[in-house]
Amino acid sequence: MHRRHTIASRRYLRGTIFSGFAALAVATAPALAAESAPAPANRDGEALGDIIVTGEKRPQNLQATPTAISVLSGADLASRHITSLQDLTDGSVPSLRIAPFYSRSSALIVNIRGVGVLFDVNQPARDQGVGIYVDGVYMGRAQGLGTALFDIENIEVLKGPQGTLFGRNTEGGAVNITTKKPSGEFHVNGTAGIGNYGSYKTEAHIDLPAFHNISLKLDGVIAHRDAVVKNPLDGAYGFNFYDKRGVHVEALWRAAPGLTVDAAFDHSYDASTPLYQQLLAPGSNIQAALGTVQPSRADTANVGVPQQPSIGKTNGYRLTLEWQLATVLTLKSISAYRDLRQSQYDNGSAAITMSNNGGRFSDMTFSRYSLAQVHQKQASQEIDLIGEIPGLKYVAGAMWYREKVQDNAQTLPTNKFLDASGSSYTILPYDLDAQPLDRASHVTTTSIGLFGQATYTPSMLDERLHLTGGLRWTRDEKKGELFIVNGKTPTVNGVTAPRVLDAAWSRVDPMVTLAYDATDDVHLYAKWSTGYKSGGANSRSLPYLAFDPESLSVFEIGAKTEFWDRRGRLNLAAYAGAYKDIQVDFQANYEQIINGQRVYTTRTTIETINAPGTGRVRGVEADLTLAPVRGLTLSGSYAYTDPHIPPTVNPFPQGSSGTIITTPVQIYSVYTPKHAISGAVDYEHRLGDATTRFHIDANYDSGFYAAFVNPLYYGPGDARNVMQPKGEKSFIVNARLAIADIAMRDSGATLTAALWVRNLFNEQHAFYRALTVSSGTSGFFNDPRMFGGEINVRF
Repeated sequence: MHRRHTIASRRYLRGTIFSGFAALAVATAPALAAESAPAPANRDGEALGDIIVTGEKRPQNLQATPTAISVLSGADLASRHITSLQDLTDGSVPSLRIAPFYSRSSALIVNIRGVGVLFDVNQPARDQGVGIYVDGVYMGRAQGLGTALFDIENIEVLKGPQGTLFGRNTEGGAVNITTKKPSGEFHVNGTAGIGNYGSYKTEAHIDLPAFHNISLKLDGVIAHRDAVVKNPLDGAYGFNFYDKRGVHVEALWRAAPGLTVDAAFDHSYDASTPLYQQLLAPGSNIQAALGTVQPSRADTANVGVPQQPSIGKTNGYRLTLEWQLATVLTLKSISAYRDLRQSQYDNGSAAITMSNNGGRFSDMTFSRYSLAQVHQKQASQEIDLIGEIPGLKYVAGAMWYREKVQDNAQTLPTNKFLDASGSSYTILPYDLDAQPLDRASHVTTTSIGLFGQATYTPSMLDERLHLTGGLRWTRDEKKGELFIVNGKTPTVNGVTAPRVLDAAWSRVDPMVTLAYDATDDVHLYAKWSTGYKSGGANSRSLPYLAFDPESLSVFEIGAKTEFWDRRGRLNLAAYAGAYKDIQVDFQANYEQIINGQRVYTTRTTIETINAPGTGRVRGVEADLTLAPVRGLTLSGSYAYTDPHIPPTVNPFPQGSSGTIITTPVQIYSVYTPKHAISGAVDYEHRLGDATTRFHIDANYDSGFYAAFVNPLYYGPGDARNVMQPKGEKSFIVNARLAIADIAMRDSGATLTAALWVRNLFNEQHAFYRALTVSSGTSGFFNDPRMFGGEINVRF
């Protein structure tokens, strides 16, 4: 039996860590964690404040940046009680969708405008369609994205292809995360809080005084939540638990006039258990007595299963050099190395494995424990030259990226029924170390790129016209091996040997933008850009066939406006584009050649092809902010998103007969609601020596597909079709009330006490629903109501 920590030891470990942070909080009480600056920009009852973004490699006003960008500040994250990127699943940015891959919070799916990943983001030789960047460093894997966020300045969501200025795989867009830099002044900020489901969170951010022109900043965070769904098996973890810890150290050295050296190290530990997959409706199979349908959000699983946390550990090193060669010319270098180790233990799907077509369950095994290990190392180097001359602003640079990834996966049943009706069961003994691997692979990716972008502002028309052109050349190379599939060395065309991937692709992506300042408060633009996601191979495949890159070409028009003496701000964007060579997954048989005859088995693998034909993306986005009276800020965002993937024939054999179905299959763009809205009210009022701050936000989406193909499809309108269900609509409300800026005697410290709640009305919806003909409809529900309180102090 695989060894696990006992509940007592886990509680002791958590208690020790929490007590240590609590002691730090008491010892540094005058300086303990203040929250970020308050969310409302309308403090003085006048104009909205400027929002500064860096999406074009230089600080500039959001309103003067001719591309669609949504921004969440550190204050916004505090108001919404966001601990990690996974908390953005509620739709805080309507056109951005973040979700766990299947039931696993250990890897995140990130889509923008319906572009990203259709299926498995876990695979080493497959890349994301949205680039995630932290302080300019590309995060190469979907694993590790759910770690706790450190002291965040801004999260910028850049929509549409961003290939000209961002390093890799940004056909759908980029999420640009910027942390707060050392200030060179002494500050100690911290947060300590508790909530329901045994949750607690502690943060400490320590800024030290500059010494010999070196400023040092230390960040620490711990966030914990007990399981949301109980596991009836004694000693096993429940479902939807997390335990996140991390430290971040950054030193900023002003080495000489105009020269800064910024060195940072971060370490994160992220333990989580999977979501609980519920049976929402039965299929054609007969259910065991314990295989009960649970159509609403469950708080206890219907059977107990072995379950332990999936654990991710990441270490990152970054060195950023910035040298101001002249007043308007800067050379910037970003060097980085990261190491990621992620385990996966997923036994959350027992409820959908308790059926068969005969109705007798004696000695039938069930509950599929899915196990995997991923180890990734990445190194990257980027050089930027950022400058301007009269009438021209420009950026030019080069990028190099290399990663080595190895993974494996195995599955085993952990439970067995003891009677014919399926009303009792036992836990099977198992030894994970002795369990054969179902698949294993490794791959090395090398990517290089050259890029440039320039904005020309002619002297005519009072310098209100701006023409921007950009170009990026990229070359991606992948070399790897798939050496185990379905528990054995692959056999293809009579040859038993590891399957080899050795492929490279080159690509040129242009961008052209025409912007016009109609007035000082109205900025119009039209933009055409392209982007691509590199090719690769599917590690669930048998022949390990390489697939080609997919690409996106988008035309976008937009308006960024301010009105009412800058008390109102309205930004609009509309876009349409061609989506080509889309990477689509299909099931295929495990094939072998025996005595010259091709033999099919009922075992399946997953193959990836590039869909023929041209798909599309199109949509409309709007962001509105109003400051009607002193202290009150109203904001709202809307996204209409309508991608289309062309119907595609599954070219691979199916079933024991090896049949190939020639009817094109309808393919859904996953994790993409057609309509999504987010709105917020922020209010602050000075009351004596304190400030009352209130925040409430509401987030709606019209539901989306989580499975991208139909179980049975014979053509449009065919009565035999079995169609995938869409996830349910959602409406999530979050709120926070704080009494802030309370002076603590003569210490110079200020205190903030806050109450928060996520999913205020305890709304429930199955955001993920998937159907198979035999097993039925299953799904994952959103989190129930979460609430708590926290104390913040800053000095």
